[in-house]
This record gives sequence, C-alpha cells and structure tokens, in this order.
Amino acid sequence: MAENKALIVKSVGLTKIFRDFWNRPKARAVNDIDFEIREGEVLGLLGPNGSGKSTTVKMILGLLYPTGGALSVFGRSPRAVEIKKNIGYLPEESYLYKHLTAIETLDFFGSLFNLSKTERRQRSEQLLDMVGLSHVRRRPVGEFSKGMARRIGLAQAMINDPDFLILDEPTSGLDPIGCKEVKDLILLLKKRGKTVLITSHLLSDVEDVCDRAIILYGGKIRAEGSLNKLLLDTDASRITMPLLKPEVTAKVIKILRENLQGENFTIDHPRRTLEEFFLDVVNQAKADSVETSGVTSGGRIATFLSDEDKKSSAVLEELLGREQEQPSEEETRRRKAKEAEEAEKRKTEAENARIQELTSEKTVEADSGKKTKGDENLSEADEKLKNLLGGK
Repeated sequence: MAENKALIVKSVGLTKIFRDFWNRPKARAVNDIDFEIREGEVLGLLGPNGSGKSTTVKMILGLLYPTGGALSVFGRSPRAVEIKKNIGYLPEESYLYKHLTAIETLDFFGSLFNLSKTERRQRSEQLLDMVGLSHVRRRPVGEFSKGMARRIGLAQAMINDPDFLILDEPTSGLDPIGCKEVKDLILLLKKRGKTVLITSHLLSDVEDVCDRAIILYGGKIRAEGSLNKLLLDTDASRITMPLLKPEVTAKVIKILRENLQGENFTIDHPRRTLEEFFLDVVNQAKADSVETSGVTSGGRIATFLSDEDKKSSAVLEELLGREQEQPSEEETRRRKAKEAEEAEKRKTEAENARIQELTSEKTVEADSGKKTKGDENLSEADEKLKNLLGGK
C-alpha cells in the first residue's frame, strides 16, 4: 500500500565526497546509498556522529551538491526554488535573530513565503500557542533558554504548513513534557498526510513515532525497513497470559492449555528495543571493518582531565597494557630530513644577513670620504664578502 503513495524523495547511488584544498578526496561522507521517502510516512534517519545523516539532509535541502548519483525531491532537483515552499526545516541548532521577539520571528519567516499580513498573524498566534510560548510572544528570542529556542524553531519550521517536514534532533533540549508534545505533533501531522523525516540520537523517540528507519554507518546504509520488521526477534517466542497463581505457575508448561480454557492469550515474537538493534548494527559494522569519517568508540581519557600526575599516568598506562606508539622508520627518516632542511635554511638566512651587513658597511664607509682607516675597513669588508661569496 505504501508503494502506491507519491514519492517525496528518491535517491539512487547518492554519493558525497569532501575534498581538500588540492581537490584530493578527504572524506566520503555519503557512499552510494539508495532510499525512498513516500507521502504520509515518518522516516527516522539514524546513525552515529559523522555517519552521513546531516550531509544527506543538506543534499535533500539543496544546500550541498551530490558528488555522484541522483536525488529528487517532489520529482524535481533539490535546488529548484519552486519546491522550497513545500518544505519545513528545523536545524539541529536554532539560528534565530536574537533581537526579534517570538511573534516577530514567526512573522519574519512567514513573510519569506509571501503570506499575507493577516495570515502571518493568525498562524503565528496559533503556532505560539501550540508550542507553549504565547505568554512570551513579546520577549526577544535571544533571552530564550535552549528548550524555548527549540520550540520557536519548531514553530518557524511549520509557518508555511509544509507537506514535507525535516526535523534534525527535534527533542534536543526539551523537557519530558515538550518531548511528548513534539511526538504528538508528529503523529498528528502524519494523520494529516504530511511526510516527516527525523534525525535523532534519542532512539526511544524515534521508536514512538516512526514507521520506518534507516541506519547509516560510514556513509552507507547498514539497515533499513519498518520498525516492526527490524525489531522483531524471530528466534524466540513470547506467551502473554493472565496472572496465574503461584502453584499454577510451577506447572504452567504442562497444563497451560488446560488452565487457560476460555481465556484469551497470544503467542508472538518478542521485540528488541530500537536502541539494542541500533547498537547491534553499529557493532556489526565495526566488526566488518567498515570505515567511517565520523567518531569511533571512545579511547583513553584526556591527560588534562586526569587527577593524577605524569608518574601515575604512566603507571595507569602500564596497567592498561597500552604501549606508547613508536614512530615508524619512514616517519623517522622524514623527520630527520625536515630537521636538516630547516638547519640549512637557517644557515643560508644567517649568511644572507651577514652579506647585507657587510654591504651596508662598505657603502657607509665609501660615502664618508675617509681615505686611511676607512680604506683599510673597506678592504677588510671586501675580503670578508669575498669569503662568504665563495671567492667570487
């Protein structure tokens, strides 16, 4: 049934490679991924930091050019201006004009979509009420807490009543009540036929509202599908039944059907949590030696965070069995060559400075008009200059 709904986003072989100043490949942020987002669904785009989530979102928004592959939004290029009116975007960090009040902020964003003054006012008031900021409508947003800034950011993302809403960490900084309100709002938008793309590290929130999930690692899709399919554990069975008396529980395996005559019970497969499945996917990717330009597992604690002195740190290193990394033979050769080059450079600079000094001395003495001692000094300077120049 989902396949019959209109395509909102279609990606085929999508690739993004970041390059350095000399146009050499520096990081393959997104690596040949295929996915679709259809009308009316809520999709969770998940992955560790640096897995390619933000890069993918920026390409969908037309803020970055793909290096390879094809990407369409509403059947058009992501950079087509005409489709922007149908998209709402909440970035991970809310970038707001701090001197504007809450009502002025929404009015400003509404004007970008050419909404009439009356419509902007009505929508702004309704949105402020929806996100719980009506009582601070005249307060500058620069004075808002992070949670309040997220709420006004969510409001501005919906000022144009978008058909496609992209939410980057929508519940970040929100209290539990705010998180519940945002999730209820997403479910309400889904009922209205809106399409929502969510990126989040709060997996429980994704599990509550998303129909499907895509998990990225190292720029590639490691898992994709409906949450019911991804989280279902088919290697075990679960039986749900009314509370039994202690003496019956001991015999439940033998007399289960006899004691449950007339009672409703089900047998199905237990589900893992989305967090458990997510970690399994990432750990499997690491076990497969999948490369990533993002973060990896944490290593040693930073030296300056330790309360122990250097001696204690050395003991700790020994206890942990970690050997200090020794430079390779090639690295040693390069280091010595660089040191020799720098020494030669310093020697040349010193010689050039001495030549300049002697030349200046000769010029000064010649201009002074002295014939006796000055001539001797000039001859001595000439001799030194010849020696430095190699006898030329």
